[in-house]
Amino acid sequence: MSRSEFRSGFVCFVGRPNTGKSTLTNALVGSKIAITSSRPQTTRHTIRGIVHRDHAQLILVDTPGLHRPRTLLGQRLNDLVQDTYSEVDVICLCIPADEKIGPGDRWIVRQVRQIAPKTTIIGIVTKIDKVSKDAVGQQLLAVSQLLGPEADVVPVSATSGEQVEVLVDVLASKMEEGPAFYPDGELTDEPEETLMAELIREAALEGLGDELPHSLAVVIEEIIPREGRTEKQGELLDVHALLYVERPSQKGIVIGKGGARLREVGTKARLQIEKLLGAKIFLELHVKVAKDWQRDPKQLGRLGF
Repeated sequence: MSRSEFRSGFVCFVGRPNTGKSTLTNALVGSKIAITSSRPQTTRHTIRGIVHRDHAQLILVDTPGLHRPRTLLGQRLNDLVQDTYSEVDVICLCIPADEKIGPGDRWIVRQVRQIAPKTTIIGIVTKIDKVSKDAVGQQLLAVSQLLGPEADVVPVSATSGEQVEVLVDVLASKMEEGPAFYPDGELTDEPEETLMAELIREAALEGLGDELPHSLAVVIEEIIPREGRTEKQGELLDVHALLYVERPSQKGIVIGKGGARLREVGTKARLQIEKLLGAKIFLELHVKVAKDWQRDPKQLGRLGF
C-alpha cells in the first residue's frame, strides 16, 4: 500500500467479558490505555486508542460490554454502546481460542446486526498462544460459521504479539482512504484524569468479591505539582482521588484491615500512573459512600456518567 493510499477509520471490539478486548487494544496501541480485568463491565469510558502505522491510522473505540441493563447506569452504558456501534467502520467480535462459542456470543452478534446492519463485522480468535494449531483451526471455522462466509476471521495472540500486524493490515484494508484524524504520537484522546481514575479503579477491583465492580466509581479531585522541587529531584505531582462506593459495608472491603487493602491499591495504581505520566506522583486515596449512586441521575452526572 503506497503512502498515497493512506487509510483511516474507527474500530470497536465486542465480545463477552474476559475475551481479551482490552489486552488487544493495548497490544495494538503499544501502551496501556484500556484497563483489563476479568470482570464484566470493567470498561466504563469510550477510551480511544490510536494505532499509528505508515499506511493507516486506526482509532479503537473501547465500549462497555452490551448487557441486559438492571440499573440506570446500565441503561446509560448500553445507550453509549449503541451509539458507538452505528458510528464505527468495523466491529470486531472477539472470541477466545480456548472457549466454545456459546449463547452469549450469538446474542452479541444478533444485537450488533440489529443495531448496525451496515457495519462490517470481523471475527477475531484471541489467545491463540493457549491452544494447539488444530484447536485454533477449529475455532476459526466455528467463528466463520457464526458470522457467515463473507466475514474475515483473524487469529491473534495479544500477549505474544503473534498476528497482531496481520490484524492491523486486515482492519486497514476495510477503511476508506483518508487523512489521519490524530497527530503522530498521540495514543488516546482521553483526558489524563480519566485514564488515571481508570487505573485506580482497576487496581481496586483486583481480587475483590463480586459485589463490588459496578458499585465503584473513582474521581480525581485534584492534581497539584509539588512546589520547591529542584531540577535534580524532578517533578512530583500530588494526586488526590476519591473512591465512591454505595454502602458502608463496601467501604470496609475497599479499605481492608487496618487500611492494608487501600495501601496496596495505592501502590499498584501509583506505579501505573507514573508510567502513564512519565513523572513521580504522590497518590492520596479516600473512600466515600454515595448511597445507591447507580440509580440516581444527579449522582451519575456528578460522577461523570
